[in-house]
Amino acid sequence: MTIVSRREFIAGATASAALLATAKSWANPLGVPVGLQLYSVREFLPKDFQGTLNQLGAMGYRECEGAGFFNHSPADVKQAMEQAGLHCVSAHYSLQVLQNLDDTLHFAQGLCLEYVVCSSPLLRDPSRAKGLGWVAGIETMSADDWKWNAAQLNAIGKRLRAEGIQFGYHNHFAEFHEHDGFLPYDVLLENTDPKLVDMEMDCGWVVIGGHKPEDYLRRYPERYVMLHVKEFKLDGWKPGMDPASTEMGRGSIDYASILAAAKKARIRHIFVEQEAFPEMPAMDALKADAEWMRSA
Repeated sequence: MTIVSRREFIAGATASAALLATAKSWANPLGVPVGLQLYSVREFLPKDFQGTLNQLGAMGYRECEGAGFFNHSPADVKQAMEQAGLHCVSAHYSLQVLQNLDDTLHFAQGLCLEYVVCSSPLLRDPSRAKGLGWVAGIETMSADDWKWNAAQLNAIGKRLRAEGIQFGYHNHFAEFHEHDGFLPYDVLLENTDPKLVDMEMDCGWVVIGGHKPEDYLRRYPERYVMLHVKEFKLDGWKPGMDPASTEMGRGSIDYASILAAAKKARIRHIFVEQEAFPEMPAMDALKADAEWMRSA
């Protein structure tokens, strides 16, 4: 019988507790850390950047994706993330912002981002959509406009890759509205170079666009490296209406099927994103989202 000293016992118990805490911060069934798209806390970060990040870390989030850094320098953001126990692996920028890539590249390098992600396309001729809203403007784009966007993405991806940063594209729902005999998202997939442009699938917006995320994950398993997961209550919802946001596991989206398909894709990161908080305070909702992710 081996005699274990009190010091050894305490050390072993502490190590076990640390391992358990780490395990609880990983999302199942994909086996990656639980992440959050910081758009979810866009109203809190400008008021208390460090305090908000600290709360997210305490909930068990371990990775995050930026959607604006509110006049903080890369060094300040990196320090704040480390203090909160978070790792910022990615950040979103519109294609319009990415046209001036130098500033974004400088920030991404300072923050040691793994990914820069394009979060919205650019109208090649903005005058054609004058007076229209963002979604209506996007839906004026022709197949040639989407091919032009794909060419822009390829060029940005090539430059970022040369600097050791990967590039991706994040969808909303307009990319999944077929018109004039083409589906914009398919045009992007067909005309972007897989070596230069990865895909970050926003599962909730794919559903709102009228398609199934799992179909794309099965058809193009090598294209997808990141997922956004969000929930909507869709009872009574119709296209053109704003979907009702809710917490993970309380909505209408079949995440069991989506995550099963995602297991066979190349997913490296997964981010919760909650658009609104109509049913409970935001921080309570995000804590519930994190708990759902760990038990999914």
